[in-house]
Amino acid sequence: MTDRLIPVLVALGGFVGAACRYAVGVAVPGSAPVGTLAVNVLGSLALAASVGVVRSRRLRYFLATGLLSSFTTYSTFAVQTVSLGPVWGLANVGANYALGFAAVLAGLALGRRLT
Repeated sequence: MTDRLIPVLVALGGFVGAACRYAVGVAVPGSAPVGTLAVNVLGSLALAASVGVVRSRRLRYFLATGLLSSFTTYSTFAVQTVSLGPVWGLANVGANYALGFAAVLAGLALGRRLT
């Protein structure tokens, strides 16, 4: 049987995540790659921490598929990276991947401590 509430939870999570993403962009004006880096690292940390903690199927859809998927942003990262040029673009890719993976490891450790 299909849970008819799931699409609503994903949409609500998406709304909240997009609003939070916008707020970060406003809070970090003039430094677009830094704001994008911040949301991608925070989103990686939060998603990894939620893996071992969130048991509710509905909450996972709200949080992971909705909120965190709209909070983090690959398309903006890609466009900003290209616009930075080869040297700074490569630095941006390195920072996003290195800090993103570090955030995942920290999030998994945090999730294990919370369970």
